[in-house]
Amino acid sequence: MIDKVIENNQVTIMGTIVSEYVPSHEIFGENFYMVNVEVPRLSNSADTIPIMISERIVDVKSDDRGLNVIINGQFRSYNRHEAKKNRLLLSVFARDIEFVEEVTENEKTNQIYLDGYICKQPVYRKTPLGREITDLLLASNRPYGKSDYIPCICWGRNARYASSFEVGMRCLIWGRIQSREYMKKVGEEELEKRIAYEVSVSKLELFEE
Repeated sequence: MIDKVIENNQVTIMGTIVSEYVPSHEIFGENFYMVNVEVPRLSNSADTIPIMISERIVDVKSDDRGLNVIINGQFRSYNRHEAKKNRLLLSVFARDIEFVEEVTENEKTNQIYLDGYICKQPVYRKTPLGREITDLLLASNRPYGKSDYIPCICWGRNARYASSFEVGMRCLIWGRIQSREYMKKVGEEELEKRIAYEVSVSKLELFEE
């Protein structure tokens, strides 16, 4: 049962560690840490993706900045309560890590597969330049009655297709994890720079029961 659930949320990223290991939390005596990995894009830019990793699979006392890694895991979410609101935080939960000599720049450096359910009405819109976009929120189940809520963004033909989806439909998604900076208003005149994480969808289809 657990293996089957794990199959519905699979991530592989290849990139360079760009931060130290920072303590996150402890569960049943196992300590977890956060570390950032920079993953190259085809467009000569990069995404910086937060990784949650156990002290049992990596030496968290070492400074691994600049080292190249391949990480397999799941894209997970949790809610953090901030100023009377819940903020959705996303990170890759690492199941295993491999240190490698180099990372080849190609589209396979960042892959995600999700099998889940539409849990919010899709939002279809157009950019000022006329590009079509549909935002989806996908709930991917994990063991013990928990779910991860993953924002996904579709473009062009995929956006038109996804705009007709209804809440409760089961959907399969292939794509990549991307990071995006934005400014958040936190006071009357104060703006704070934040980073949002989402899945940029390359392929999607409805699951036929």
